[in-house]
Amino acid sequence: MLLADFHVHSTWSDGTLSIPEVVDLFGRTGHDVIAVTDHVVNTDSLLGRAARGLKLSVTADKWDAYRAEIEHEARRAFDTYGMLVLPGCELTRNAVTGARSAHALALGNDMHVSADGPMEEVLTRARDAGAVTIACHPNEQSDWFGNTFYLWKRRREIGALVDRWELACRWDLFPPVARARLPYVANSDFHRPDHVWAWKTLLDCEKSPAAVLAALRSTDELGATRLPAPLRGVASRDEAPHRGCGLVPAFAEQLA
Repeated sequence: MLLADFHVHSTWSDGTLSIPEVVDLFGRTGHDVIAVTDHVVNTDSLLGRAARGLKLSVTADKWDAYRAEIEHEARRAFDTYGMLVLPGCELTRNAVTGARSAHALALGNDMHVSADGPMEEVLTRARDAGAVTIACHPNEQSDWFGNTFYLWKRRREIGALVDRWELACRWDLFPPVARARLPYVANSDFHRPDHVWAWKTLLDCEKSPAAVLAALRSTDELGATRLPAPLRGVASRDEAPHRGCGLVPAFAEQLA
């Protein structure tokens, strides 16, 4: 069984840790698979342009450098921790109201996918780029800025464009997703170190990128779990020393 988190942000958008720091934190806390999914924000709205102006988005001209860093860190993650790191992004369209806002993860894509235009077109472009698509925090969330209802309200019309729906995100559960019996995942929407203990997905498949992406594309049942307390020990093949990422205090005490 693989412990996975497919919704992780770094300093490439609005996360507080660099990708190397993310890899060390997740590797040392026993994760088998993560996806780095920094925001790709639309350019065709005032809010989108503002987010890009604040450097909260991976832009098309920076995509190759972003992918290259993920690829480099993926090799180090597997060599050091036996952990897979998948490339991805969070296609982001924010609006004044949650009913018009939509976020979707695209996993496994090599090319930049624009978040411009209707979300139906965005998801189609992501699929055409070979990505697995996941609807982010599709229902009511405790974080007001995470309330993105557009995809949920249109789930019958756009369901064929979405591989999985977040059943849980950060500290929140979404019972309507469970009642609808949609294919689901659970993710942390990681932005800062304490989020590492939030919701996760459990996958019963081979530990390889192809097998993980195939499991997400399938309708197979997956597991969901929370990490309510720090894991014990260092999940490293060679017990490599810590490389400087910020640790949750309780975990740091255990390591000491």
